[in-house]
Parts: sequence; structure tokens; C-alpha cells
Amino acid sequence: VQLQASGGGLVQAGTSHTLSCAPSGSNFALTTLGWYRELPGKYRSWLGFAAVDGSTTYADLVKGRFIISRDNAKSAVHLQLNNLKPEDTGVYYCYARYMNLDYWGQGTLVTVSS
Repeated sequence: VQLQASGGGLVQAGTSHTLSCAPSGSNFALTTLGWYRELPGKYRSWLGFAAVDGSTTYADLVKGRFIISRDNAKSAVHLQLNNLKPEDTGVYYCYARYMNLDYWGQGTLVTVSS
């Protein structure tokens, strides 16, 4: 399974921005998809995931501000980042869980300017 997060860039604080990830090499309908991020100087932290049935689970630190959604038509998962803050600056990674194995892709850098 191969993954590549995309959509990173320079964004202004207070705005919204959406990242995407389209896995290949798995049955999308049977793949759980989620997101992590790595902030400068900190460990990678889990943000949440979208299960195969479309239900979502979030880490408390982003609950109510970030939204994960599956796009079945495009076999992709999106991470909508709302009300961005400079402290959200970091590299965002998507991951896939398929057949009880986890897969990671390259991250995408989001820089939030104040």
C-alpha cells in the first residue's frame, strides 16, 4: 500500500485548509485511513481516523476543529483543518490500516503564519 499526503503549504492563521491522501494498492472500502502530525521538535501525534464505515474518531486535541472524511468516489481521505493556528505548523502524515497492517506515506508540510 502506498500513500502520499498532499495539499500542504503556507496558510494564514484563522483560515481553513484541506489536506488529501489517496492510497493505492489496497481495497479502499476495507482500508481505515487516518492522520498524524509532527510538530517541530515534538513526537508524531495521532489526530484521528475514518473507519471503513465512514465513522470518525479524533484525538481530543483536535476534536471539533479538524474534520476527517472519506471520499469514496476518489478513493481518498481528506483532513480539513479549521481555525488554523501558528502552533499547527508541522508535517502532516496520512496512514492506512489494511489487512491488520499499517502503512505510512510521505508527509506534507503545513506552515501557518500569524
